[in-house]
Amino acid sequence: MLTDTAALAPDGQPFILTTLRNTGGMAITLMDWGATWLSAILPLSSGENRELLLGCRTPADYLNQGAYLGATVGRYANRIAHASLTVDGKRHPLVANQGEHQLHGGPGGFHARRWQIMAQDEQRVVYQLHSADGDQGFPGNLDVTVTYLLTHDNRLEISYQAQTDRACPVNLTNHAYFNLDGTGNDARQQRLQLFADHYLPVDSEGIPCADLTAVAGSGMDFCQPKSIEQDLLRDSDQQRVYGYDHAYLLHSACNELAAPAAHLWSADGQVELTVFTTAPALQFYSGNYLKGTPSRNGGTYENYQGVALESEFLPDSPNHPEWPQPDCWLQPGQRYQSATHYQFREAL
Repeated sequence: MLTDTAALAPDGQPFILTTLRNTGGMAITLMDWGATWLSAILPLSSGENRELLLGCRTPADYLNQGAYLGATVGRYANRIAHASLTVDGKRHPLVANQGEHQLHGGPGGFHARRWQIMAQDEQRVVYQLHSADGDQGFPGNLDVTVTYLLTHDNRLEISYQAQTDRACPVNLTNHAYFNLDGTGNDARQQRLQLFADHYLPVDSEGIPCADLTAVAGSGMDFCQPKSIEQDLLRDSDQQRVYGYDHAYLLHSACNELAAPAAHLWSADGQVELTVFTTAPALQFYSGNYLKGTPSRNGGTYENYQGVALESEFLPDSPNHPEWPQPDCWLQPGQRYQSATHYQFREAL
């Protein structure tokens, strides 16, 4: 554990950084502010230690970016249309932060909070957060635990748990951006495979605007591996948001961690990432609005220099109970549980 005293967080206290290591030499660095994933360094047989994650130069730089780099996102990841829920048959307003909508839990969401470190060792750290009734407009007191575990086979296992005393939608994810060729490269050359036959169309503000749609015959189809660039901006659905920023409903076999949800390969063919998740959907974001985000080298990123694969419920799910996925509303007495595993390997 390292305390960074070069700059203080908004609560006046230093940032606390934790690095997890395994026997293979992989290193994962995390920060208590936002329970943020800062770095993923994979040693290659060539002797290179490759950084696979986009990030900022200093912890304080994370306060000056709107891309949610590596942050734990909640209470509700992605968008809730018109920043509004229906509770007990009545409209229940939330705090808006993307026009009239709420994005990633609101302006003071979990990404912008100090998480408490409850336990840690060489390969694991446990963060906890209390979200009070009315936080960002959400009903109920919510207690959240996020555990990061680095296994010896280079798998970062992220586990989420939450409990509430009042019915509330809960949708937790991590907003890591990957570039398996190393930060600073164009991520569009990476190859992607998604185990999903349907995606959710959205309007120019990222709000669902149609029913789930088959990927077949469109540029949204990643059932077979292809470069992200191959069909980028081919479809009107992409053109509205300048690339991919869409939720894919995963095959049901994915939801118990028994089968992969996605594969991502570096353009140079040296690194592969496999994603496993219990969540019903993955939001694939091709980094369409990254330009100007502070980078590791002290400069800024350009658009399309990293991709996010966010495990979650479909966007605006609290307002769409008809969608074919589990209920996103957590009830008192229930326990929210979700897990996402990122497995890194050298492709020899």
